[in-house]
Amino acid sequence: MPLHIHTPLIESRPLSLSAGRPVWLKLEALQPCGSFKLRGVGHACETHHARGARHFVSSSGGNAGLAVAYAGRQLGVAVTVVVPETTSARAIELLRLEDARVVVHGASWQEANAHAQTLLGPDDAFIHPFDDPLLWAGHASMVDEVAAAGFKPDAVVLSVGGGGLLSGVVEGLQRNGWGDVPVLAVETEGAASLHAAMAAGHTVELAGIASVATSLGAKRVAERALACTREQPVYSHLVSDREALLACERLLHEHRLLVEPACGAALALLERPDALQAYGNVLVIVCGGATATLAQIRAWLGQ
Repeated sequence: MPLHIHTPLIESRPLSLSAGRPVWLKLEALQPCGSFKLRGVGHACETHHARGARHFVSSSGGNAGLAVAYAGRQLGVAVTVVVPETTSARAIELLRLEDARVVVHGASWQEANAHAQTLLGPDDAFIHPFDDPLLWAGHASMVDEVAAAGFKPDAVVLSVGGGGLLSGVVEGLQRNGWGDVPVLAVETEGAASLHAAMAAGHTVELAGIASVATSLGAKRVAERALACTREQPVYSHLVSDREALLACERLLHEHRLLVEPACGAALALLERPDALQAYGNVLVIVCGGATATLAQIRAWLGQ
């Protein structure tokens, strides 16, 4: 059995009424480690374990690192996660709950990632947070589940950080014969590396990240994510941090499910009727976020 679970696909009555069209939610926040990351990370970890890896190394203080830690514990494999100094105490606590060794290094993910590479031994496997074909193949399974339910959406709404989710969803759409289904790719205004890449025609590195949605904080989107925009109808949308945070609060109120601002970005698009006007049934990937707390969301909102 895979390490991830089959997540619910539900129609949200309150969000459907608000958006003026059926809104369906793929509840990836219910994965054991709190986010969709377990699909791809679990697939990668199982693949490397079968090839003889006896130690996993990751460079994420967020959902990817938590997924590696969970997968390693389930497989009986030691895990080291290198996190930047900006990583919250909550995230480090969650990593240690999964028995991961946590190394704090550097002021940014890029510095933590570079240090993680130096820790790799001959029997180790590096699990990238978003840029790996094994991850995309694993993430694609969520679309397989939607197809197996007999439901073909008219559009898919998802958040974009480094582009792993986008790459996986597009792979899933294509392998189910849904190359015509548009993807509405949502970023917050201070972390819009895909938007910048689509405008430039090539990947570009942002000068910095200016968003509370830190899980979207990849300065450069994966090359594969940009390639997906040429293979599938992909439309870029930007929302504000406040819109993302309010969407998190609304999901908690309507569905009793707490997600982080990175996930709230996708949900925020439901408040923009013009963005959805051309579509009937809309599928939103509720990607999750294990480190989110209601207190932090309200603090960011100034409540």
